[in-house]
This record gives sequence, structure tokens and C-alpha cells, in this order.
Amino acid sequence: MIEQRIFNNRYRLEHKLGEGGMATVFSGTDTLLRRRVAIKVLRDQYAADEEFVRRFYQEAESAAKLSHPNIVATYDVGREGDAYYIVMELIDGAPLAEIIAADGKLPEPVMIDYAAQVCNGLAYAHRQGLLHRDIKPANILVTRDDVVKLSDFGIARAVSQQTMAMTKPGLIMGSVYYVSPEQAQGKDLRESSDLYSVGVVLYQMLTGTLPFTGDSPVTVALKHIGDPVPIIDPHASGTSPALAAIVNKLLQKQPENRFQSASDVARALREARERPTEAAFTPQNDAPTQPFAAHALPPRRSPLPDRSARRTIDAGERPRRGVANLFVLLTVLVAALGVGYFAFGRGVPNFAATITLGDFTNLTDVAAQQQIVNAGLVAHIIQSPSDAVAANHVIRQNPAAGARVEKHSVVELIVSNGLPLVGLRDVRGYTVTDAQRDLVYEKFRVKIVRRFDAAPKDSVIDQHPKAGANVRQGSTIALIVSDGPRPLAMPNLVSMSIGDAQALAQKMGFALDVTERVSVPGVPGDVIAAQDVTAGTTLGPATVVHLTVSSGSDTPLTGVPDVHGKPFADASAALKAAGFSVNPSYVVRPGGSGNVVQEQPAAGASAPAGSAVTIVLEVPGEVPDTEGMTVDQARLTLTAAGYPVGATRTSSEGAGGRAIGTDPQAGTSLAPGSLVTLIVNGPTR
Repeated sequence: MIEQRIFNNRYRLEHKLGEGGMATVFSGTDTLLRRRVAIKVLRDQYAADEEFVRRFYQEAESAAKLSHPNIVATYDVGREGDAYYIVMELIDGAPLAEIIAADGKLPEPVMIDYAAQVCNGLAYAHRQGLLHRDIKPANILVTRDDVVKLSDFGIARAVSQQTMAMTKPGLIMGSVYYVSPEQAQGKDLRESSDLYSVGVVLYQMLTGTLPFTGDSPVTVALKHIGDPVPIIDPHASGTSPALAAIVNKLLQKQPENRFQSASDVARALREARERPTEAAFTPQNDAPTQPFAAHALPPRRSPLPDRSARRTIDAGERPRRGVANLFVLLTVLVAALGVGYFAFGRGVPNFAATITLGDFTNLTDVAAQQQIVNAGLVAHIIQSPSDAVAANHVIRQNPAAGARVEKHSVVELIVSNGLPLVGLRDVRGYTVTDAQRDLVYEKFRVKIVRRFDAAPKDSVIDQHPKAGANVRQGSTIALIVSDGPRPLAMPNLVSMSIGDAQALAQKMGFALDVTERVSVPGVPGDVIAAQDVTAGTTLGPATVVHLTVSSGSDTPLTGVPDVHGKPFADASAALKAAGFSVNPSYVVRPGGSGNVVQEQPAAGASAPAGSAVTIVLEVPGEVPDTEGMTVDQARLTLTAAGYPVGATRTSSEGAGGRAIGTDPQAGTSLAPGSLVTLIVNGPTR
């Protein structure tokens, strides 16, 4: 099955997410960067078609040029055998088509937010010289955090190409329910062609239905070309006048009558959110041949109306005059009633009791509330995140500044509670570079904490806060990053048994090669006689250390005497009496006694006669005082303290033949093993 395939030894296909006309989309994993991706694979029946392959690569080429928060990112494109694929950002969410199918009409604030994000992405693509040409809910993805992303630039073309591609005669690319009239007719396309499709999507989100449907694609295409614009009635539908006007302007048949840029649409949507009752555009219907719906406004006259059309208009003027006369009569009656009430002091409007609202935007919530209360009004606070207005400041107000309201009316203040909360993504397994880039892009600050770990170096092994937490934008995210395995220092394995050496190697994480066995005089069988990596050397991961293991010898074994706690002279004498040579080593401890604290082989063990026994002496790390000692006593004292005599120098001072001091002098801190010069009086013996 294709789900089990791995492309380019890197992209592992997992679960099918969906299918389109040309390709199937799978979720997958980029095993190199350790991140989740979406992989679009061209259908088998099209892989042999050069035209389809060309268009498939064209999609990748077009999309790769686009880097925007509201456009799905494209990472890679390639071929594996007969399969062609594109690697894209994996969106954790659902297509807008599924949301509309499940919810029907969307709430107006949600719809405005989604549409504005679509327009932001389109505006960026248009600035790069690309038209999308297939805007529809199935190609608009909404993440769990309500971030909208445009996908599927499969039929996108450079604006300079103008004309629409045909894969077969008469086959128009793009979904027929969302194509613009000029796209349906195969005419030149402009940015406004994409915006017509945005208008259809807006209409569908507002009403839960499509503006034009039919029994066949041809029928639907003809309706786009010739049927009247389906004007949304704000009173009947509950849609705000401002938003209804935007949709009407987007759905105009003639491109020049629509918005001319996606940025203009986004701006109009923001204004509609702020002033929903103010329609900035006059509803119109520029269908070239069809009569207008009964609820639409009167049509504009043709520049050159024919006589029959003129007669139709004239015939319609008579009933309109009657309606107009009735309207004038009613107006006069209402005015007369108003004057009558005013004359008798009844129902007189109390203009003095109304208040003109000030502008509270950008004030602190405390200052705004104080002004509202002082004016005899009631303040109602609504918290809302904002990335433009500082926390505890007013973003907008309702009613708007300048409106006249009666005393004790409620004024809504939408107050910023700071940057919005964002669901924190899981970046564990990412490289630190990718994780940091993604988090900074989502407006977080990043703190890197490194620690040794078995995970690959520079990979993210943990994050704080945890993935999925709702975190305010601008917060600091701590990334725990692997510095690779902890460096190992090679221990000294010589004189250890094979079993002890292997246990230590397994614990520290390196391997041993114990195949070399030789007879080593004085070293018992199965004891390490030599190693090829010097003790203290830093080991890399999976280092193999080659050991020389003693196979034993014919030398008789002797029990090692216990010299623990004895001074050097006594310990040395006991070991030599037992037939061993002495190998002193030292450990520095303040106030060290100079006595033996450890011996190897341990007391009671059997070792070949003549072999060396290592004793560890606890010493203070200072040169001892030898003044007045015989030369032999001075040498023994210095050796016991860890300082072999490197040279002897004579002096005329002091008692004859006795030590008078050392160089360095007594009490000097000096590392054990360092050579000292013994100074004696007269000739030495």
C-alpha cells in the first residue's frame, strides 16, 4: 500500500487525509527534521500524462514562492519511481467546506475574521504576481486556533499569463460554483477574478447556500455569466448592511465594478466589523441581460437603451408615481401629528436629555469608565485580546463616538486584555533551529536550555510550557535541547578482572574487545594487563576499547598482606617481606595522615610473587619538614608524602651529614609525584 512508502528515504506516508481531482493527500513525517508534514501525491492515472505532471510541478513552483501566515507552506517536491509528490505544512484543523457543512451559516464575526485572513493571504500572493484561480471552501483550511490558510495553488498562474488553462477543449479549471464570469468564459483574468470567488465563499458562509446552482456545470457557469446578482437583504437575513454591501460588490459581473485588490476587501471587512450598520457601497446589479429581482434596486439605464426597453421603463413609472404620492401623503400626516403633539406639550422629544458620546478609544478602561459614569451613562466592559492595543486600553466602543444616546444608556467598551492566547504547538523532535524559527514566527520569545541526552545533538527533547497549553503571545518558551550524550572519560581498567571491566563499560556506555589474551608474568589469568585507550581520554559514542587480558602464568601465587592504615614505611616493609614490589600512589586530603587508604590487589587476594601491589596513601599535599633527619630518613619521609627525591645538594650549614631542608621548602603546597631536591650538610652517604 502507498501509505507504507517512504519517499527519498525521508518522507514517511501515514494516513490518507483527502483526495482531489489530481492528487491524494496523506499525513506523514519528515524523518530527517522530525516534524509532521502533509504529502500530496499525484494520482497514478495522471503520472504518465506530461501535462498533468507539468501542472503538478507548477503547483509546487508557485506555492514555494509564497511564505505567509495565511498560506500553507511548501517544503519540498520530488519524484519516487513513478510517483510525484509535494511536501507541505500539515494543518491541524479542517477545511472551511467541512465547517460550513456542519454548521450551515457562520456567525458574522467569525465569518469576517475568516474572510479577512483569506484576503490577507490573497493580497500577498497577488503581490508576488500569482492568481489563485480556485478559491473555494475546500481550499481554505482553518486550524484549531482559527488561523485560516489558503491551499492548493495547483491551477495558479502568473498574472502575466492572463488566460485560463484548458486541459481539454471546453474544460475550465476551477470549481464551477465559485468561478468568476470572465473565468467561466475563458477571458483574461485579474486579481478581481479571485475576489469574485471570495464573494461566493462569503455568500455561502452568510446564508449556508450557494448563490448559483444548477443541474449541470454548464448551467451553473451560465448563471454566473448572466443571472442577476443575488443581493442579500439585511432585514430578512439578519446580515449587517455593511457586510451585505461588501458581498454585493464582490459578486458584480463586471470586474471593474468589484473591489480591485484583496487588501481593499480586508480593509472593508474591518470597517464592517467596526461599523456594521453603515453600508459603504450602494447595492447594484450589473448582470448584462437578465431582469432584476423584485427586491432589488431599480436598474441603471443602458448607455444606449433600445425603444422596447424605454417603453418598459415608461410603463413602470405610472405605478411608481402612485406609490410616491401615497408616500408624500403619509409623510404629511405624520408631520401634522408631530406638530399637534408638540403644540399641546405631549410627546415632545427631550433633546436636552440626550448625550453626544465622546471617543473613548485608546483610553485606559478606568479613565473611559469614569467619563461614561460622569456623563450619566452605564459602562459595560468586554475583554478582548489585541496585538495592536495595549492591555487595559479601549479597542473600540459601541455606540460609536459622536452618536447621541439617552441618559442611563449602556455603552459597551471592548477593552484589550493583551496579546491573544495561542495554543502552543509541540516542537519536541524538531531541530532547535526549526523550533526557534516557528515559535518566533508565532510571536513567542525563546529560551534555550541545553543538557546532555541520548537524543541527537541540537534536537528539542522537551518544552515549557507543555505542548497544547494556551500561552499569551510574547511569552517566553523554554526549549530543552539535547547536547548529545555526556562525554565519557576512559577509566583505568588495568588490574581489573574481565567481569568487573565489562560491568563498568556497560554502565558507562562503551564496548570492550577482550579477544587478545597473552601470558603476562606476574598478572593472574582473566585480569586486564593493558588497554589501547589511555585512562582519562574522552570517549565518543559507541567507542570500542581493545584490552590485553592475561591468560595466567606459572609463577606461584602469594597472598597480599593487609597494609590498610599503615604508614608508608611499615606498609612497604610488609609488602616486600611478602615478596611483592611496591607501587605508591597518592590522594590529597587536608590534614592527610600519610597512611595507606587503599591497596590493589586487595588484602587477602592472591597475586604472583614479585608482582607489584599499588598502595594509595592519604597525604596533605605539602612538602614535609626533614630538617635534622638522616638522609635515609629524609628520603623515606619525602617518599611517604608523595615527593621522590630528584637530586641532593650539600651545604655547610647544619649538623654534619644531616638534612637541613628541601627545595621547595617545607610547607609548600605541591602536587604528589613532583620531584624535590634534598639539601644536606657535608657529604652524603
